[in-house]
Amino acid sequence: MSDTQPVVTSALSRAAVERHSAAAGEPVWLLERRLQAWEAFVRLAPPAATDEEWRRTDLSALDLDALQPLLAAGVRKATPPAPLMRLVGDPAAAAGLHLAVDGTPIQSWLAAELVRSGVVFAPLGEAVRTHADLVREYLGSVVRDDENKYRALHGALWSGGTFLYVPDGVEVDLPLVSGTWLDRDGVLLSPHTLIVAGEQSRVTLVELSASREADARTLINHAVELIPKPGARIRYVNLEDWGRNVWELGVVRTLAQRDSTVHTLMVAFGAGLVKTNVESRLVGPGATSEMLGVMFGDGAQHFDYHTLQEHVAPSTTSDLLYKGAFKDRARSIFAGLIRADYGAQKTNAFQLNRNLILSDGARADSMPKLEIMANDLRCTHGASTSRLNEDQIFYLMSRALPRATAVRMMIDGFFAEIFDRIPLDMVRERLSRAIERKMAEA
Repeated sequence: MSDTQPVVTSALSRAAVERHSAAAGEPVWLLERRLQAWEAFVRLAPPAATDEEWRRTDLSALDLDALQPLLAAGVRKATPPAPLMRLVGDPAAAAGLHLAVDGTPIQSWLAAELVRSGVVFAPLGEAVRTHADLVREYLGSVVRDDENKYRALHGALWSGGTFLYVPDGVEVDLPLVSGTWLDRDGVLLSPHTLIVAGEQSRVTLVELSASREADARTLINHAVELIPKPGARIRYVNLEDWGRNVWELGVVRTLAQRDSTVHTLMVAFGAGLVKTNVESRLVGPGATSEMLGVMFGDGAQHFDYHTLQEHVAPSTTSDLLYKGAFKDRARSIFAGLIRADYGAQKTNAFQLNRNLILSDGARADSMPKLEIMANDLRCTHGASTSRLNEDQIFYLMSRALPRATAVRMMIDGFFAEIFDRIPLDMVRERLSRAIERKMAEA
């Protein structure tokens, strides 16, 4: 391992792409792929403010030229900072741990029995060299670099992230945990997560990310590819608590094969602006996708989630539940689409978005949609936005509870439906603590 510090280049440029690839010792095929992505970034125009997907989220204040791409080179041995360890919690509760600061890996380990079973859990930049054939086969197979300008920028300058590969038939009982701490500002960080689960395998990855409060605008431009082979089960948790000057753009996409199951949980508590696509394509008969989301916004936070449940094969199931609570001037946008393609008979698809408004200035917009091309299926969708019930608060206060306690109990009850569907104690505990902190903040 090298003791190389993160490289901060002078500007977004083709030269920055070449320098990063050379510093990381990447193979020629990856450099060529990065340069193709850079060409797409230069060629593609930013999404228009009138585009349906983008018109409710204003990115006009985002100056890409002002950002310094933060590019990790190698692995730097370092003691994990205290905020990162508080974020991660007890390492003994994990089967493997991957820690990164400013995109540079500082610690990575995996239980010995999993190493013997052929499981790979490593920084993606390292896996490019140590497991080149696997990474080359799957990297970019689910999320393409030419989908829009921001994804092209990600493809050209991705740095950091995790590669997780589980061989056929291997079941990992404890979760694997990846923790990222950002200590810089005014930078662009583009982590990439790639999970490949072999046939009849089972694995859980929990990704935790946070940063210090900073003065300059910072952009996280991430991508996650989830690839379960037939009969595999993947549980993926993404919990972010970035500082308020961080903006996050990204995509989390699943390509579910026959009889596979993928559970995703997206948790947004931090950042000033989050715009993420969470998508499941069920391409094999019997595939199942559960998509959960938790948001809690305060101040002027802005959360924008576009979800897709695409049923390509027959006899597939998807179930989506996103819940958010918002106070002060926070705003959320949820746009969810269930699409049943031609031939996707026996589809079962469910979609529900519920929002709780805690202040007069908060706002939540929900747009559930259906596109149905098959005729033998069951699809339901719905959305609701409501305020705290003052009568119920009064009832609780009449039982000698302070108003703050009564409100907290109602918010706990609002999120309980999702909490009950999360089998990971460590995740539920973090959610509970984060909600308590949000409620305590002025």
